[in-house]
Formats: sequence, structure tokens, C-alpha cells
Amino acid sequence: MSEATSAVDTTTESEYDSIVVTGGTGFLGLHTCQFFAESGWEVTAIDRKPFAPEDDTADIAYEQGDVRDEERIREVLESADADVLVHTAAALPLWDDETIREVTIDGTRSVLWAAKEAGVSRVVYVSSTAVYGTHDHHPITEESALDGVGPYGEAKIEAENVCRDFRRMEMCVSILRPKTFIGPQRLGVFQVLFDWVEDGANIPLVGWGSNRYQLLHVHDLVRAMELLFTEEERAVNETFNVGATDFATMKADFQALVDHAGTGKRVLGTPVLPAVLALRVLNELDLSPLYPWVYETAHEDSYVSVEKLRGLGWEPEYSNTEALIDTYEWYLENYEPGTTETGLDHRVAWDQGALKVVKALLKRV
Repeated sequence: MSEATSAVDTTTESEYDSIVVTGGTGFLGLHTCQFFAESGWEVTAIDRKPFAPEDDTADIAYEQGDVRDEERIREVLESADADVLVHTAAALPLWDDETIREVTIDGTRSVLWAAKEAGVSRVVYVSSTAVYGTHDHHPITEESALDGVGPYGEAKIEAENVCRDFRRMEMCVSILRPKTFIGPQRLGVFQVLFDWVEDGANIPLVGWGSNRYQLLHVHDLVRAMELLFTEEERAVNETFNVGATDFATMKADFQALVDHAGTGKRVLGTPVLPAVLALRVLNELDLSPLYPWVYETAHEDSYVSVEKLRGLGWEPEYSNTEALIDTYEWYLENYEPGTTETGLDHRVAWDQGALKVVKALLKRV
């Protein structure tokens, strides 16, 4: 962790001690559950699938349920006597448009109605910086125009509007807009990167890599949630960006990871148009795990201001490079090749398809 961001923790002890986490067995949900359990909270995860056998969940209760089922969510909240709720459940961009809307918009509405009826004191909704789309001016602030990236980003905007509806009903609903977050257990598209790095391939980018692309360590995201349960309601019943404050260009940050791996390889820039066209073709042929949101915007600047959250006392502990290296080291120690699924979950590896051929070629360059 960078010395500049290893600030003294200014948060105070929360008056709450019981939390329910939707999407609790997913990547973010698992980290959220583990963090609060380790802090002495009573933690309940609700998700459609249980924890994996290797997850450290001895002090975490699990309840099966779907966020679109308001009655089931209310039952869990009431049985857990939940003080607060973190709503992380969402459909990823590779899901079909209808399911994305159902899970993200209808699911959020169901969860908030259930929370209101169960008397939950505070809710944190995890949105996304995908609500901003691409901007010519950076850093992007919470007041910047919204232009959601694809069905996923558009649904997140609508879900945020649902949150504001419940604020008008006098609920305390904090909205977090995180940048792409990584950390231990994160696979998905980052497993592709780590596989290439470990295997000694050069790493190609869409574009020349001179753009600045902000990341976030999941630990820093969960610490932001904790802060929203400790500060006064009037201060946290707002919308907050969250991301690393120490980041360079995409090429520099990725090269730092390659250098850490010691392979002697390089991060290679490519012309944007040919790279995007090639990835579009592979996507149409179902030969690549990369969805349009990834390759259509990867060459653009993308970073947000986190000054609003820092004004409450939050400081990130990880830079871009440190977050990448920490996740890569977990990958080296824990990942066992052989699992290839369809990219509907950040906790599974994705089938690289035709990208395996590209990797083989770039190992020889």
C-alpha cells in the first residue's frame, strides 16, 4: 500500500451490528460479508447460490433467495433482525437485456420495499461508474451528466432513481458508484490478463495505453461501506464515487504488473479501430469473453473524483498497481486451471476462445 494513502482510520464505531448482504456469495458480496464478520457484526448473506466450499464463512449465515422476490427478502431481513443492508446483487453486462433490467431495476425496488417494511435503518446500494458513459472532461464528479453504457449502465441509472424514490419516503439510502474493483477471488476478465502474464505473453491493449483508467481494490470499497454506517445520516444519504487516487496510464499500470511478474515482456499498444473491429467480430461469433463495454471504451480516459467521499474521512489504501499485484498474487497462489464458464460471474474463469491463439502468438514476440 502506498505511504501517501495509509492514513489513520477516522471512522467511529457504528451503532449498528447486524447486516444483510444481497448477492452475498458473489465476489463483492463475499468480501463485504467477510469484512463485517471480522469486525464483529452479525452477518447474513442472501443469494441464489451458496458459498463455495473454500470460502471462509464460518461466522456468516446464508439464506437462499432472489432479489426479485420481495417477500423472501423481507423474511430474511426480519429473521436476521437486520439494522442495515448492503445491496450488491446485479446482473453483469453479459446477461440478456431483459434479465439485466429485471434483476437490477425490479430487484432493487423489491429489496428497498422489503427493507422499508422490515424497518432497516440504512441501505447502501452499489451502483457503477458505468452510469456516466464516456466523458471528454475528467475527473468525473457525482454531478456529471449520466449516459449509461449499454443496458447494464442504463439499468443502473434506473435503479439509482428507485433509490431516490425511497429517499423521498424518508429512508437513508447511500449510493456508491465504484470504478472497476479487483482483489482476491476476482477472476472473470482479469483471469484472462493474469493468465497471459503468468504464461509469459506480451499484453496487448485496445489503443496505445496513454489513457488513464482508474481501478479500485475491493477492500477500499468495503471500507467505504463501513463509513456510510458510522457517519450521520444527513451526510451519507447521498451519492458517492469511489476509486483509487494513485493511478497512472493504463500502459504504465499494466507494465508495472508485468514487471512484477518478471517475465521480461511488454504491454503493447494497438490501433484502436482495427482492434475494436476484430473484437466485435469475435464477439459476434461468440469466440471472445470480452463484451462491448470492455473493448469499446478501453482506450478512453476513465477516472472519477472521490473528493466527496474523502470529505467524510475515507482514504483508499491501494493504488492501481498495488490492487493489480495483490489480485495477481492471490491468483498465483489459489487459482487452479480447468474451470471455464460463460463469464456470468466475476468469481469464475472465462473461456478465452480465440484469444488463446492470440496469446500463443504474443508469447513468441
